[in-house]
Amino acid sequence: MAPRKRKSDETTSSKIPKTEEISSESCLDQPGDQSVHEVVNYEPSTLPAIHYDPDTTEPISCSLKSLDELLSWTRKEASPFNVATVPLASRFPSLDSCPRRTLVSHDMMGGYLEDRFIQGTEVEMPYAFYHWEYIDIFNYFSHQMVTIPPAVWTNAAHKHGVLSIGTFITEWTDGAKICEAFLADEESYRAAADKLVHISHCYGFDGWLINIENVLSETAVKNTGHFLRYLTDQMHERIPGSVVIWYDSVLKNGALNWQNELNDDNRMFFDACDGIFTNYNWTEQSLERMKSYSAAQGRFADIYVGVDVFARGKVIGGKFETNKALELIRKYELSAAIFAPGWVYESHEKAEFRQNQDKFWSLLSEFLFIHRPSSSLPFISSFCQGFGKSLYWRGQVEMEKSWFNLHAQEIQPLYLSENMENGGWLRSRGCSKEAWIGGNSLMVEGVIPSGLPEVCARIFSLHVPLAARTFVSFVYKPPVGVKVSLELKTIDVPLCTFNGTEEIASTSVFPVALAEDNQLVEQFVQNCGRWTSDGWITKCFLLKMIGCALREVCIRVSRDEGDEDVSFNCRIGEIMIFDAETLHAPLQSVQGICVNDVVWQTGALKGPGHTLKVLLNTTLRWQYPIQQVRHFRIHWRRLRGPDPRIPPGPLTLIGRSYSTLYRVVELEVPAAPGLIELVVEPVSREGFRVPEDRWGRRTLSYSSSGNP
Repeated sequence: MAPRKRKSDETTSSKIPKTEEISSESCLDQPGDQSVHEVVNYEPSTLPAIHYDPDTTEPISCSLKSLDELLSWTRKEASPFNVATVPLASRFPSLDSCPRRTLVSHDMMGGYLEDRFIQGTEVEMPYAFYHWEYIDIFNYFSHQMVTIPPAVWTNAAHKHGVLSIGTFITEWTDGAKICEAFLADEESYRAAADKLVHISHCYGFDGWLINIENVLSETAVKNTGHFLRYLTDQMHERIPGSVVIWYDSVLKNGALNWQNELNDDNRMFFDACDGIFTNYNWTEQSLERMKSYSAAQGRFADIYVGVDVFARGKVIGGKFETNKALELIRKYELSAAIFAPGWVYESHEKAEFRQNQDKFWSLLSEFLFIHRPSSSLPFISSFCQGFGKSLYWRGQVEMEKSWFNLHAQEIQPLYLSENMENGGWLRSRGCSKEAWIGGNSLMVEGVIPSGLPEVCARIFSLHVPLAARTFVSFVYKPPVGVKVSLELKTIDVPLCTFNGTEEIASTSVFPVALAEDNQLVEQFVQNCGRWTSDGWITKCFLLKMIGCALREVCIRVSRDEGDEDVSFNCRIGEIMIFDAETLHAPLQSVQGICVNDVVWQTGALKGPGHTLKVLLNTTLRWQYPIQQVRHFRIHWRRLRGPDPRIPPGPLTLIGRSYSTLYRVVELEVPAAPGLIELVVEPVSREGFRVPEDRWGRRTLSYSSSGNP
């Protein structure tokens, strides 16, 4: 739906400066060559409890619960930690050109669970979504009035080219009172809409689901259409590509009566925004009526037919039969809104979450588009799903505990399940038992049946233009009894030249691994730093191509010998594809590191004497081109404590940051007086280590109260 232009005489207070920062203090107050000094006191934190956990000061995401909170909201009071840092990636087909879209509404036990911890948390088996290639819009849903998607979800969605939208909801008697207030007149509904636009722009997400589930007065319902149109226009103007979607609830006369379809009673709301999300109790006759409805012509893609995965009420499909609903919806060429797919997590054993999630989306896959990431190089993925039993770096455990942080989720592969003739089968799945980087590897497993020399697993479907000299790194653990090779499929092959292949069949390219003493391989190893392989194999390739774009990445598994059925499982750790010139590109230095919002805490150490420990909580900020990094490592070390005889300590890893902002939480430091160093180490997107002289450093001295 094309954005509507405002009339020239319409004005708004929603001018949003792109450069405005959300910061309590300026880094300009801390010259880079000076130490920051703090006096240790154990006063309660003055940080806003809405944005920081009151016990630990960890940054958390939150909602707004009342109209007063919405109307009084200002950008200065927003949480800098909850601002999405990943721009919306390009993909094909785009939302505008996709004739049958898929929206997922994430309704998970009230929302803001483990995912509210913006820097991640320790949890044994969390819920995570990773079938992004199938969906177009991700809606974070809760029953709080203004549901702001946690940044971890928006970043994960954007990485895959999926829109992330929040929810504005009013319900019951209290909801009716709210609506009477903000829909009383033009000034009131514009004020509310302006704030919603500000919030979406500030936090970096892409729109709203408007869900009014209460009766409206004659005045309020008349202004609801104006509110939707104004909000939609403002969103389109401030955030190109954004969407506003109306939930099927209220009628044009103000009655609360779910229609389960688009019709004359709710058309006015559909006409005023980007789409409608229907209620779930529809029938095939409902779909037939919408297909022939005059107001729907040319906008079938904007009708998101609701499907409740929990199958509450009189619905078609649901649970592991949700595919029955999707089949009917697609039959009538309409879009789908899948509500609460977390059913696979909430209603089953948590230990079987991945298995049930993969089963659910595999059943739906026949009725879903596969969207191709469409971007420039580099293309990199270690298949991390954003959680794991340990945190790995180059095959070694960096942190041995269960963790959950969707910021760490990388571009997800296609999770396939295929049965072949003669008893052969092929499957790919995430596995957290071992990983190369992050928390998961990709397990490709199956049976090569007799009569077939090999099987091929398509793990990525892409549209990525290649460089004249493209470097490829492929990390895997070789299985027993079979051989593993890489197959790349390109488009525009007749226009390209290629060197260094054994064979080009159709659009397939089978590159030959470079020798270990190849100059580019040596440069690659030097950039990455030496590592212990622990059974992992790294193969490097050089593609010399002109006018080609990468379309698919495939793993071919072939039998060593014989013609019997051969079982295999192959662990894939990482695939990197980047311009070979990157191997020689200089790496930048961290600039402007500063320390803000210091909070001191104390606690008793175990053992005799009950010595009190000193805990430091502080926010680090710095400057670095975020598009060049995979993550930052945050370190600290003791330089001096109260006992001068104790030498400085080693550099110790605190955690990882996926933005230029990190909250140090409950760091145990020596008793005052003391001097410590806080260090920010960037790791490039290709995993290259940045030399230490380019890390960011800031010393922090501290003394007891009254002892400067």
